[in-house]
Amino acid sequence: MSIAGGLHKAVERARAVGCQCVQFFSKNNNQWNASPIGDDAAARFRRALDELGIVRPLIHDSYLINLASPDRKLWKRSIDAMIEELRRAELLGVERVVTHPGAFTTSRESSGLRRIVRAIDEIHAQSRGWTARCLLETTAGQGTSLGWRFEHLAAIVAGVKEPDRLGVCFDTCHVFAAGYPLATAKQYRDTMTQFDETVGLDRIEAFHFNDSRRELGSRVDRHAHIGRGEMGTEPFRRLLADRRFADVPIYLETPKETENGQDMDEVNLRTLRRLAGRRRP
Repeated sequence: MSIAGGLHKAVERARAVGCQCVQFFSKNNNQWNASPIGDDAAARFRRALDELGIVRPLIHDSYLINLASPDRKLWKRSIDAMIEELRRAELLGVERVVTHPGAFTTSRESSGLRRIVRAIDEIHAQSRGWTARCLLETTAGQGTSLGWRFEHLAAIVAGVKEPDRLGVCFDTCHVFAAGYPLATAKQYRDTMTQFDETVGLDRIEAFHFNDSRRELGSRVDRHAHIGRGEMGTEPFRRLLADRRFADVPIYLETPKETENGQDMDEVNLRTLRRLAGRRRP
């Protein structure tokens, strides 16, 4: 949700369309610099959560951050920026910050994974004792992005010194675009078994629900409205029915659009609640 007008506005906008939880950027996602969060702004944000009944707030980090970069200056700047993201989350009382693992650009996959591990170790060292922590997001694999193979995430978790401080955000569009099908019972079972055997299903602490505009295995990151892309509704029906994820929060990352004057967030939420077999709470 947009934070235009103040951080608390993201909470108000989430409530207005019927959300129970909210994801937002704590700053402009395409800029390195950020205005500090004042005590009054933080208090107003937390009060909005309490008064409007929105739970499990989630911050998405800046798109500029690249923890896999072979460029030392950019790599160090990315580490500093990620620490700042966690600091802002700590101030707001937000316990999770989602980050894309990174892109190896001019280096190699193995080198990029090592850079991510080193970066996360440094981030952990500088944020010891904080409640806020990182969730690695599954990616579509566009360009040199890492995190599109489950083995990438497993290597990062296995490589860091404090693996218990890392979780995963499972993005449906990204997983599908990366080549993991979820539609049929067998496809869903096989994909979840692969994830469990490499990363561990208990690592999933958040879901991004999005359909995909591009086909299975395209490795192109293009989000679509629920049931209106190449995935269809069955993957979402299966995920919503999976009791293993009953307590894992779900965040929409579908396009911000209106249709016939109706906010598509409302349409997507209604679709998901129908698939889950329950009415809006």
